[in-house]
Amino acid sequence: MKSEPEMQAASVTISVVCPCFNEEKVIPAFIDALIPVLKDTDLSYEIVFINDGSSDKTLQALLAVREETDAVRILNLSRNFGKEAAMTAGLDHAQGEVIIPMDVDLQDPPELIKEFIERWREGYEVVLARRVDRSADTWTKRVSAGLFYHLHNRISDVEVPHNVGDYRLFTRKVLKEVQRLGEHQRFMKGLFAWVGFNTTTVEYVREKRVAGKTHFNGWKLWNFALDGITSFSSAPLRIWLYIGICIATPSVFWASWILIRTVVYGIDLPGYASLISAVLFLGGIQLIGIGVLGEYVGRIYIETKGRPNYIVEKDYETRPSI
Repeated sequence: MKSEPEMQAASVTISVVCPCFNEEKVIPAFIDALIPVLKDTDLSYEIVFINDGSSDKTLQALLAVREETDAVRILNLSRNFGKEAAMTAGLDHAQGEVIIPMDVDLQDPPELIKEFIERWREGYEVVLARRVDRSADTWTKRVSAGLFYHLHNRISDVEVPHNVGDYRLFTRKVLKEVQRLGEHQRFMKGLFAWVGFNTTTVEYVREKRVAGKTHFNGWKLWNFALDGITSFSSAPLRIWLYIGICIATPSVFWASWILIRTVVYGIDLPGYASLISAVLFLGGIQLIGIGVLGEYVGRIYIETKGRPNYIVEKDYETRPSI
């Protein structure tokens, strides 16, 4: 006999999970574009919005949408926990047989959902959306993203698909395995890649935002990249062993040469400037190594606290649209 949560999940086929942070301007346009696509599938659906501590009128805009659309559910978080935590909240509350995370900025076209459903019906557990044209993004973002994917996949055992964002479809079977992964600092793209399953890819052209502006600046993207690399690779720790060997080996030969030259020829080497340069260089190398080690220790410290990924201040539940 099925439990009550399983019976509720079985009543919904598609769950669209949408984290929101200061997106009041784009929400009406997003709903107008998404609802017709979902109705066209002839499947039951729900749209789970997560208000991630927005400081504008995002919550009010979502509540207005909820009044007009039966299938909208809103999770209002107690503060801004970050996109990965908001995504986790949405996935934990999604009831659908298949789940589709997506942003509300309409850079990822809702029309692609129809192709997702076709691939799912063919038997795929995961359907990825790959961006074949990112001209809508800035040059800096395109270059930095390319460098990140290249570096991450070179040093990690888990390959994150290139130019694939959060927009994808996956089944409840996949979701259950992702939910078993207990880390608190979550790099969702890596977690989805780690669990595997039968996967296919569809391609699309990334559009410009219809309104508002992106909330990912250079600093946030840098920290996001650090989370991705440190979550799935210990190579940044291991590399300092080789750096140490490369520095120590020539130093031994150089010290031996100076000793022999001084003993045999009696040459006095002043070398104050070169000595200071060497000390500063080696000191800098050591501090960088300690910094990398500290990044991993910091992650261990956060994980051992066992704090929840998010806190839901209020859950505006609703019935699914059939």
